[in-house]
Amino acid sequence: MNKNKHKAARRTRRRIGIRKRVIGTAERPRLSVFRSLNHMYAQVIDDLTGTTIAAASTRDKGISIDGTTGNAAAAAAVGKKIAEAAKAKGIAQVAFDRGGFKFHGRVKALADAAREAGLEF
Repeated sequence: MNKNKHKAARRTRRRIGIRKRVIGTAERPRLSVFRSLNHMYAQVIDDLTGTTIAAASTRDKGISIDGTTGNAAAAAAVGKKIAEAAKAKGIAQVAFDRGGFKFHGRVKALADAAREAGLEF
């Protein structure tokens, strides 16, 4: 099997296992993170109604740090912005969904910045 296909299949298995346990409700929505090669995306999702409450990414204006979007500093900026957007909608607690990615590097930087900005998880 191709190495990249194998990596994607393993991540999909991890993601399914995480989604079995992490469910977003109206009181405690799910903070979903996606990490691509060049960007970071975060969404606060209410799974019961299937709606996205707040979203932020490195593709938004004013997020990129010195024009770079694929590093931990840009991920931290996304974490801060998603926390501010969630708090503006009256959400203080979320369930963190790392999306099958390991909790280190950019994913950890996003989570730590969101915690510092006031989200609890």
